[in-house]
Amino acid sequence: MVGTARAVGDTSDGELLDAYSQAVIDAAEIVSPSVVNIEVAHKTPRSAGRGPRPTPRRPDEQRGTGSGFVFTPDGFILTNSHVVHGASSITVTLADGREAPAQLVGDDPDTDLAVIRVEGPGIAAADLGDSRSLRVGQLVVAIGNPYGFQTTVTAGVVSALGRSLRSQNGHLIDNLIQTDAALNPGNSGGPLVTARGQVVGVNTAVILPAQGICFAIAMNTAVFVAGKLIKDGHITRGYLGIAGQTVPIHRRLVRFFHLPLETAVLVVGVEPDSPAQRAGLREGDLLIAYNGRELPDVDTLHRILTDDEVGARAQLDVIRHTQKLSLDIIPAQAA
Repeated sequence: MVGTARAVGDTSDGELLDAYSQAVIDAAEIVSPSVVNIEVAHKTPRSAGRGPRPTPRRPDEQRGTGSGFVFTPDGFILTNSHVVHGASSITVTLADGREAPAQLVGDDPDTDLAVIRVEGPGIAAADLGDSRSLRVGQLVVAIGNPYGFQTTVTAGVVSALGRSLRSQNGHLIDNLIQTDAALNPGNSGGPLVTARGQVVGVNTAVILPAQGICFAIAMNTAVFVAGKLIKDGHITRGYLGIAGQTVPIHRRLVRFFHLPLETAVLVVGVEPDSPAQRAGLREGDLLIAYNGRELPDVDTLHRILTDDEVGARAQLDVIRHTQKLSLDIIPAQAA
């Protein structure tokens, strides 16, 4: 009897592992044709020699690599701003081995996102998913080119949602997905994918020397930014000076204030001498509306804070502890 029970248990464990493996395999097979390797060159001055007579400085090239993925059939590619920003040349290697020069369409260091474009027939585009549907604990797959090893696949789970992290230019990136799917240098700009093969994030950063703490930019943020970059080549946005994350509102507050929404933007940090500080915002405040427009998540706030809002007085509806407040705020132009 003991042997029979052990055999049944082994079969069940095997089936579960097979199902997990198949989910990763399916996701990788669906999205890998859209994943690209990006090689960039940066011109940097260097001294040609030393001696009593200074030699002229001449340009030299510093090279780097990253990842990206095609998200439209006509060759638009999403990647990280820090991969392509300031590059003198960009070369893309498609999944089928073709190499092509790429054009920088636009980049946004504030969200660490960029769009580049290649031309050519038969370019496979990834299917984009809704990052708002993600749940903590959900299986996700990261695909990229760490250290030049093309189309490397790692798997893990969503560790947390709504994280904030400073970008390389010092600005806070909000609404990040935290995952333990392993990322390494060269993974930057690659897709974070669900078991159904839908891209829900753009891999962007790891925390060193920690293990299993990696971040991706939520796809809903990336879609909004990419649209602006394709249209204008850049983004001019209003700046409040807060770090925020999307959180559920306690049901008692929803009922007490008769709120039409169940999520809001939690202020987790206020920068000194910012519009938010001057308006009286505090850590722990819940932002529920901006000039009468509901704020169910950070993505909505980002979409509202366009160049039209810079310098224009606005009303922020806030819940602070058990009080509902209205604060006047004037967004500045993001540096």
